[in-house]
Amino acid sequence: TLDESLAAKGVVFGSLEQLCVSQPELIRKYLYTCFDADHDKFAALHAAFWSGGQFLYVPRGVVIDRPLHIGSVMSDGGTDTTHTLVVLDEGAEATVLHESNSVAQDAKGLHLGAVELIQKPGSHLRYVNLQEWGYKTYNFAHQKARIDRDSTLQWTLAAMGSLVSKVNQSVDLIGPGAHSQVNGVMFTEGRQHVAYHTQQHHRAPSCHSDFLYKAAQQDKSRTVWRGMIKVDKVAQKTDGYQRNDNLVLSQSSRADSIPGLEIEADDVRCTHGSTTAQVDEELIFYARCRGYTRKEATRMIVIGFFQQIFDRITIESVRDALAAAIARQVREYE
Repeated sequence: TLDESLAAKGVVFGSLEQLCVSQPELIRKYLYTCFDADHDKFAALHAAFWSGGQFLYVPRGVVIDRPLHIGSVMSDGGTDTTHTLVVLDEGAEATVLHESNSVAQDAKGLHLGAVELIQKPGSHLRYVNLQEWGYKTYNFAHQKARIDRDSTLQWTLAAMGSLVSKVNQSVDLIGPGAHSQVNGVMFTEGRQHVAYHTQQHHRAPSCHSDFLYKAAQQDKSRTVWRGMIKVDKVAQKTDGYQRNDNLVLSQSSRADSIPGLEIEADDVRCTHGSTTAQVDEELIFYARCRGYTRKEATRMIVIGFFQQIFDRITIESVRDALAAAIARQVREYE
């Protein structure tokens, strides 16, 4: 549903499948323009069997000051092949909150999804994706943003669910002065395996990208983060940063972190870093001496570990919901 006052300004928001029928000329201009169906077998499978999805178009100069909410719920044993397409015209502004859930925490399923974020010059987008698929769900997704001149993107994501996740996330900065900030949270337990492959592709000069991923692993779970800052020859004056921090909460969990740089320009500032550690026993001892249980102490330490991400989230309701979800998942540290 969309507020009538926004619809009167030309904003289009609704089912992508339905809008392909009612507004085909608008959809045809953008659909699959920054999604590569030949990237791998899962991208090809999504393109072949795509069904449903969401579409948002914000016309030139229109500012939406309230968040738009998208909810995706998958039945037990279901298949989700939806496609999300967000387009902001010149000078437009919007905030989108997209939540993906299963009907039950232990639900089975298959998600073959895609996200396209397309920003024209001078536009500003905040996009939040909270993924809590059931713990027996397989999740394969391709997510890509294309940011033009003097545009800004703040992309926040949380990967909390699924049995296996493999997500390719890319941000292409195609116009001078484009700016992107990506904040990622991964929290795994049981035998979950969550892998994110990210790319910051600088295709134009004087652009800035900032990727920060934080992950915590419990039980026998595993996270994999592979990041790449790619700078084309023409992308002089690039400022790129990527970092991945891991907090290993059991002796059997594992974190793999693989940052990388591929730079063809010669006037750039690109940095990357990665850390992996366990909860400091001295911190737990300190808290327990002051009356906290081990579980309470661990919860505080883990929330503190993610605080840097929370501080970067500008939407208070999202910040609080993410903190509460992480607190629920923290069990007693062994």
